[in-house]
Amino acid sequence: MGHVMSVFMIFQINEQSRALPHDAQVGIKSLIVCCVLSLLESSPMKYDYDELLKRGRGQFPEVASKRERLELPRLSYARIGMRTVIYNFKEIADALNRDPQHLLKFLTGEMATAATMQASRVIFQGKFSEDTFQRLMQRYLETFVVCPVCKRPDTKIVKEKRLSFLVCEACGAKSSIKQL
Repeated sequence: MGHVMSVFMIFQINEQSRALPHDAQVGIKSLIVCCVLSLLESSPMKYDYDELLKRGRGQFPEVASKRERLELPRLSYARIGMRTVIYNFKEIADALNRDPQHLLKFLTGEMATAATMQASRVIFQGKFSEDTFQRLMQRYLETFVVCPVCKRPDTKIVKEKRLSFLVCEACGAKSSIKQL
């Protein structure tokens, strides 16, 4: 019973320390760590740090332990007359782990224009700058790729009945997204 009361008091101290300046919070947190370690040492159960760390890491999915950053391929495009062509469109969709048709539907809707997909390239009706495409890709990334909970790009779009959800493979969060 004494350990339970000690843990409760440590929790209360931690909660109250949030109102203090950062330096004081760091000092209190190091004091809390010392108290918890002494509680663990005095308890009949002994824990090995490496075993606990291995057990804790085993609880996370493999994707969550990766620290890769999502990097989009450089946009390869040209303006030909009144048309804009993106030559590496499929490569960009693959880097985002999204269906090229979904990305195309988003872009055509945002730019209010028509487009046709031929092999790995897309031809848009109208003249558009590289800045426009970069801005729209960033908006697509924030809305349909990056998890709103953990901010990781390891997501997939899942349709359930008439609703679409962004399911994070790193943290398991499930967020609703708008229909295109």
